[in-house]
Amino acid sequence: MGEIMMPAIDSFLATWSPRVLSILRIIVGLLFLEHGTSKYLSLPVSPLTGVAPMTLSGVNGMIELVGGVLIVLGLFTRPVAFILAGDMAVAYFIAHSPRGFFPLLNAGELAIIYCFVFLYLAVAGGGVWSLDHLRAGNKASRAAWRTSVR
Repeated sequence: MGEIMMPAIDSFLATWSPRVLSILRIIVGLLFLEHGTSKYLSLPVSPLTGVAPMTLSGVNGMIELVGGVLIVLGLFTRPVAFILAGDMAVAYFIAHSPRGFFPLLNAGELAIIYCFVFLYLAVAGGGVWSLDHLRAGNKASRAAWRTSVR
């Protein structure tokens, strides 16, 4: 009976793995974008709201805005994610590691998680629900947008 279920599981995983990759990209992109919208659009208001554009925090806020939008859309996912992974690595070493060695104590866990999720997206791409995938222009690409499982 286990052998009968394997093709069904394999089919399910083959169908949904690229879609879940897209969901991961969208959610992480929205969470990342929120940092930029907080800094520049006061949505939501946070201690970093209203940064000066030419400060390190202001430049990073612009990276968060532009990069977050591109990641959510899945447009230029690989190069943008690579840049964002580097941005988060630099952010960790500038803002968090001077506070101590352990990420739990220096509040650097989120920067590390973003860094490695973006690094994964730089390798894996945006998934089937992305503008990158649509730009590829093949029929399989468009079929992947349909959510019905056969």
